[in-house]
Amino acid sequence: MSLIEMLNVEKIYRQGKISVPALRGVDLKIDKAEFTTVFGPSGSGKTTLLNMIGALDKPTSGSVTFNGSSIGEMSENSLALLRRKHIGFIFQSYNLLPVLTAFENVAFALRIARGNQGEKTKKQVMKLLKSVGLEGMENRKPNELSGGQKQRVAIARALVKEPDLILADEPTANLDSETSREVLKVMLKMNSELHTAFIFSTHDPMVMEYANRLLEIRDGRISAEEKK
Repeated sequence: MSLIEMLNVEKIYRQGKISVPALRGVDLKIDKAEFTTVFGPSGSGKTTLLNMIGALDKPTSGSVTFNGSSIGEMSENSLALLRRKHIGFIFQSYNLLPVLTAFENVAFALRIARGNQGEKTKKQVMKLLKSVGLEGMENRKPNELSGGQKQRVAIARALVKEPDLILADEPTANLDSETSREVLKVMLKMNSELHTAFIFSTHDPMVMEYANRLLEIRDGRISAEEKK
């Protein structure tokens, strides 16, 4: 069974009397442990596609299933639980809690997913912060971090709960080449050892180089696909 299955998914946004199609009949399967990149021009439907897969939005028509469960038929509470336990998100805007330190931002995500595990939580968070190059910065709040450092906190936060799927919108946009490569290696290791699926929306050639599947989207449709 595929982790994600989309069948004839359409998404239409309404702006007054105007209908704006964002997705047009998308069929897609994502298996566990896939490392997939979605690319295409601005306005092609990349963000909408990720929002559908991540249970942040529901299709106008068609179906999206996650581990065999229909996202369209879930209650808001069930969708929130699905996102909390099984999906990690990396946003361009970071979405960090400003009153919490880097450590607390990452630990908070883990506690929501699994509850407070005391010393085990601390060790897991510190190990991950070190792996993304933030050792020694765990007590800094977001306003004390650079854009690249905030992005690394956001990446650690998504990875720490070891979800089934991680969705990443331009995850390397604010990172230098060396840090990008190190972060991607952490993701590849998680992908290999825990069979976590990754789906990236990106224009970064380095991310595409690491991916084992490339999906091009244009005008709300998957226009090309390449598997490595």
